[in-house]
Amino acid sequence: MNKEKNMEIINKMKLEFPSRSDNERFARTVAASFVLELDPTIDELSELKTAVSEAVTNAVLHGYDGGEGIITLEGELTKNAVTFTVTDSGRGIEDIAKAREPLYTGKPEAERSGMGFTIMEAFTDSLAVESAPGRGTRVTMTKIMEAADE
Repeated sequence: MNKEKNMEIINKMKLEFPSRSDNERFARTVAASFVLELDPTIDELSELKTAVSEAVTNAVLHGYDGGEGIITLEGELTKNAVTFTVTDSGRGIEDIAKAREPLYTGKPEAERSGMGFTIMEAFTDSLAVESAPGRGTRVTMTKIMEAADE
């Protein structure tokens, strides 16, 4: 198969919504609907929804500390992959490497598991985290779709 053709963007979307916990479900639904064009398996769909939900949860709980702010969800489809980017303009992350360690949580008092980035990484083929204290965080996740790759 022509690799360049597979990298060609066939659809894009961008959505902004308030940093409220109940919008995690909304983001999951939008992500699932957006990727349907690639005919994902049930497992792929579930993994993508979970990864997006984890990124949005992190933005709500850590980026904005439960306060007000805007979260942006962007998506790009190619012939065989989907990329989702979740961005906030909140607190940012001081030490990205530490934040990505399994079981690390910046809110131990909230009884969080500290598995958000680990789950995102397990359910996608690539995960990139960009952040700066006081400037927000951008999480970019790409998943190659098995059925679309055949």
